[in-house]
Amino acid sequence: MVHMLTIGGSPSSPSRSAAVLEYARNYLGEHGFQTRSLSVRDLDSEELLCGKFNGPTMQQAKEIVASADGIIIGTPVYKAAYTGVLKAFLDLLPQNAFANKAVLPLATGGTLAHMLAIDYALKPVLANLGAIHILTGVYLLDQHLELTNDQDIWFTSPEAEERLVAGLDALIEVFANTRLRV
Repeated sequence: MVHMLTIGGSPSSPSRSAAVLEYARNYLGEHGFQTRSLSVRDLDSEELLCGKFNGPTMQQAKEIVASADGIIIGTPVYKAAYTGVLKAFLDLLPQNAFANKAVLPLATGGTLAHMLAIDYALKPVLANLGAIHILTGVYLLDQHLELTNDQDIWFTSPEAEERLVAGLDALIEVFANTRLRV
């Protein structure tokens, strides 16, 4: 069985990007994948801010990342880049943390002007962490995403949901056509 991990980079709750990751986990679960989530806002802030590579929550997070076959990273975009808390987390991972893994980057933001944050800010870091297959990122505008009272995502644009599903299907296809599983 393929083990997929979602990494949430939002520092706030509720969060549109966290709800999109929940949608992704449900979708992948329906397609036979085992899923797990990790949210950087739940990690020990002192470990993140002080660079404590071997702190207890960072050790556990590194083990969770290591056990995944594929990763979906979801983040809001602030000031044309992914969140600082996500950057702090990624900086504490080992150099090869994403080796032998496929990665799908997802981002939410308020304007199309930030759409390239995935390609110019996030993808280089993912490649540096050793990801062997970085899929085309999915950028979703905040105006196309509403949170329900249960914190589920509701798409106000069918095209936005279609792009997300296409990205998830591309990730599924990677595992259907290759032997990425370790």
